[in-house]
This record gives sequence, C-alpha cells and structure tokens, in this order.
Amino acid sequence: MADINLLDMFLSILVLAFGIFSIAAGSFTAYFGTGRSRSIGGALILLGIIAFIILLWFAGLFGASVSRPLPWDQGMILAGFVAVIGALVGALVALAIFLVAIMKS
Repeated sequence: MADINLLDMFLSILVLAFGIFSIAAGSFTAYFGTGRSRSIGGALILLGIIAFIILLWFAGLFGASVSRPLPWDQGMILAGFVAVIGALVGALVALAIFLVAIMKS
C-alpha cells in the first residue's frame, strides 16, 4: 500500500462517481422533467460526459504519450469503477427492500 498515492485514488474515484451519478441524475431529470428541468438534465448529462473525458484523459486513454508517466493508474480506476458500481447496486437493493417494507405496512 506504500506505492499507492491516496490523493490520486481519491481524485480518480471522485471524478468517476461524479460522472456516473451526474449522468444518472441528468437522465432521470431529462426523462421525467418538463421545460426547464429537461434542460438542466441535459446539462447534467453533458457535465457527466465531460467528467468521463477527464477521467479517460488522466488514465492515459486519450492521447497518452509513452514518454511521460500517467497521472492515474488504470488498474486503480478499474477498481474504483467496480467499487462505485457495487455501492450503487447495494444502495438500490437497500432502497428496494425499504420500499417493499413500507408498501407492505
């Protein structure tokens, strides 16, 4: 664990989670919203896409040169992606159980 830069790990997972949840919230808002809410949803989707472009840029997947070291390790980003998706699935399962319990009572 000594060779892992915790700040780089924090920032890469922060950008990844921001991108995922911004696109999810923007899609929800754009689909169910009306008028101005739809445009805000579109802006959130665009912001999430920009976050993913930044993530891919720092991971070296966009225009990375071999002569310089990559700022963020691709394995770390993959592990962060799995962790964020796992947290999202866990939260959705907990929400579903909560809603079923509320609807039954």
